[in-house]
Amino acid sequence: MAEKKLAIVLPAYNEEPVIEKTTKILHELLEKMISEQQVSADSFIMYVDDGSKDKTWELVNQLREQYGAVQGLRFSKNFGHQNALIAGMEYLTDTDIDYVVTIDADLQDDPNAIVEMVQLANKGKDIVYGVRNDRTSDTFIKRFTAQSFYKVMSSLGVNSIPNHADFRLVDQKVLRAFGEYQEREMFLRGIFPMIGFNEAKVYYARAEREAGETKYPMRKMIQFAATGITSFSISPITFVRNTGIAIFGFSILFLIYIIVGWAFGGTTAGWPTLMVSIWMLGGLQLVAIGIIGEYIGKIFMEVKHRPRYIIAEKLN
Repeated sequence: MAEKKLAIVLPAYNEEPVIEKTTKILHELLEKMISEQQVSADSFIMYVDDGSKDKTWELVNQLREQYGAVQGLRFSKNFGHQNALIAGMEYLTDTDIDYVVTIDADLQDDPNAIVEMVQLANKGKDIVYGVRNDRTSDTFIKRFTAQSFYKVMSSLGVNSIPNHADFRLVDQKVLRAFGEYQEREMFLRGIFPMIGFNEAKVYYARAEREAGETKYPMRKMIQFAATGITSFSISPITFVRNTGIAIFGFSILFLIYIIVGWAFGGTTAGWPTLMVSIWMLGGLQLVAIGIIGEYIGKIFMEVKHRPRYIIAEKLN
């Protein structure tokens, strides 16, 4: 079998503290795989600089001079982690690249798992997911919220891979299929399981971040989860509808109770009942408006067809 050409795509935002070490590790890994004839000699590393404020892009240029097998794209500003991944994959679609692996630049995901990914791809797998075998390196809060997120997504009927982030291998066939998805706001962890083809999983242990800061603090994690849910399910709107029906039914029963009490000479303590009803219904209305507004906002962003990202500079 002819050796396959591999590109390792890494989104990078303010990764100055780790990018040199990351490149050294990945370059050594590529050399090992090339020497073992698992991938072709023209395989390379590609950084997608997501509008970094530090010297990330300057270092990418230096690493290109040092190692040769380093390419890069630089955004005109910060467009976000998911868009950086999309840009790298779109740039390599319909090229001579056989396999694309996406992995974060901090290398908390074990790069050695790439070897097994390529081996599975060489055996006919089109998508290979990197899946964490445990979450012991996470804090309790992060572990709890992550597990809750996957359970919620599953209950909403979204086919996602638990404990899988954006560490995966895809071949050209999958890249071309991925190009058919044109929505502006993508949730990649739900898109790829939808594509189908031959899938496999590689399990690994995730390491602690050695330097720099996480690009997904709690605020962004919540926003990311909301994007995933609203991109793949209308269940929140259905829940609002059903809640409204239930409250309406309860109010009818309560009205009957009041009429019966009045008919038998009972008295109604109006102030607490009235205020609780107003606060409860008012709060539910605001929640309902917010959920519906989230979907309307998505429609608003989609119909404008603005570009997901703008590439300011290329290095190849």
